[in-house]
Amino acid sequence: MTGKFAISRAGHDKGNVYVVVAADDKYVYLADGRLKTLAAPKKKNIRHIQIVNQTIADDLLVRIQNKEANINDAIKYAIKQSNLI
Repeated sequence: MTGKFAISRAGHDKGNVYVVVAADDKYVYLADGRLKTLAAPKKKNIRHIQIVNQTIADDLLVRIQNKEANINDAIKYAIKQSNLI
């Protein structure tokens, strides 16, 4: 699930687009590169998001998995280019 786009379906951030940066059984961790960064992702219940059948570029996924510095601008750009906003 890491590397997919997700849209929030519930909460005060309803309708916002994020990138899934990590996941476990019940929660996903989301980043938008602006308010929610890779260093401090948003923890959200998996039932409260909708996964979009679109993924980020493979090189960006590798950078997210390696937790590289200065990745937030690339996440913002990927969300902007996805045409989901």
